[in-house]
Amino acid sequence: MRETVIIIDFGGQYSQLIARRVREAGVYCEVLPWTAAAESVLAKKPVGIILSGGPASVYEEGAPTMDPRLLREGIPVLGICYGCQLMVQLLGGWVRPAQADGAREYGRTPTHCGSSPLFASLPAEFSSWMSHGDFVKVLPEGFVSLAQTPHCPAAGFGDPARRLYGLQFHPEVRHTEYGQEILKNFLYGICGARGGWSMEGFAEEAIREIREKVGSGRVLLALSGGVDSAVASVLLGNAVGRQLSCVYVDHGFMRKGESEAVCRYFSAQDMDFRMVDAGPRFLKALEGISEPEAKRHTIGAEFIKVFTEEAQKLGSIEYLAQGTIYPDVIESGEAGGAVIKSHHNVGGLPAEIGFKGILEPLRVLFKDEVRTLGRALGVPEEIVSRQPFPGPGLAIRVIGEVTEEKLNIVREADAVFREVMEKGGMKGQTDQYFAALSDMRTVGVMGDSRTYGRTAILRAVCTEDFMTADFARLPWELLAEASARIINEVSGINRVVYDVSSKPPATVELE
Repeated sequence: MRETVIIIDFGGQYSQLIARRVREAGVYCEVLPWTAAAESVLAKKPVGIILSGGPASVYEEGAPTMDPRLLREGIPVLGICYGCQLMVQLLGGWVRPAQADGAREYGRTPTHCGSSPLFASLPAEFSSWMSHGDFVKVLPEGFVSLAQTPHCPAAGFGDPARRLYGLQFHPEVRHTEYGQEILKNFLYGICGARGGWSMEGFAEEAIREIREKVGSGRVLLALSGGVDSAVASVLLGNAVGRQLSCVYVDHGFMRKGESEAVCRYFSAQDMDFRMVDAGPRFLKALEGISEPEAKRHTIGAEFIKVFTEEAQKLGSIEYLAQGTIYPDVIESGEAGGAVIKSHHNVGGLPAEIGFKGILEPLRVLFKDEVRTLGRALGVPEEIVSRQPFPGPGLAIRVIGEVTEEKLNIVREADAVFREVMEKGGMKGQTDQYFAALSDMRTVGVMGDSRTYGRTAILRAVCTEDFMTADFARLPWELLAEASARIINEVSGINRVVYDVSSKPPATVELE
């Protein structure tokens, strides 16, 4: 059984970042909601448990909590921010508003630590990242303070005998000096993890599991041509060989030249590749729909109809495979958190799918892990390093109802922006960039005449894992060129704006 650390999510903005850091340390982990039953957590036989931060106060009525049994099973536990306060509350300590004692702390904070397995090999002074309005006033019996700040006497604490530890600061953020070392101390020094989580090892295990599940059955892969489904196609091909059929559905929402490029590449591969032109039916299905979630659900349902029809043509298809990855699962609320947006391949699927089962071999991986896996499987770099493109495509880059006219406008605007970015040397410096079309029309003047045109929105972000992202600081000259070219070359647009929102609070895509 895979060595696993469980992260219990209490709604913290950094919960997925904790998962990334744990995996970077070479240990596999999963994120479960705070509502998960103790039995479901223990069934995974975790070598350790991490309690995430969260926006609530542990002493408030209805605040997220967990079964105290998880603190009595002898499993090492590390509570972070809200998680450490909840541990204190459940074990008989006292948490109170920090404002009452002048102990609120936000941002980089000088921190002093003493001798402890949690802070092994660390200097006595370092800078930690604080973000808390409550603090631990009284520790439970058996606990001792292990780190302090000027305003927080228990910035780090623990009960070594029970291997229960808490941190008021956030070791998972880069702003905390030695944060990764602290997590490694917990994982290896306290949990006794062996590590070894790697994409090569994952590939071997995934191939074995796919073969066991599929047997002699046949699989239809929903191939979009993007990084995730391309890597999934190679992984599945290695597992089941000619039992796999890859179907690319052109829903009419692809970027300029995208369908031609996808068909050209995958037709040359040693696989059963099929292309379905379904643009008109998808556009018709979206008539009158402008709400983003309704769009995603409609597109997801239509995809299933098309794949079911193709499966019937092929005959004896038992499994539908998808390139679903972990951020899709998390944002769709499938990991127990809030629904940010239903990805068409997760929350956008209908209840009845018409297949024996769904295969999602990449479901536990983050985007950068998928790229690493692709390289390990020998997927060409031009495919592995491609920018993400959402399954619903340009349909969610058109704000409001989708029409043929709007699709043509955004497709051309996107092509111009991408060309300007690549010629300007920004391709390797930003992780995703595109143009979207707002639902706003504004007055302009072109050729001494009044215009009433649409507004293009340019978006470029930098990110490690697409769970968080920051807008790219593009040169003004480049933005000026993109704006001028789009307005001059794309009919229907008379205004261009640049999105300077980070994720959170925004998302990378506009819908």
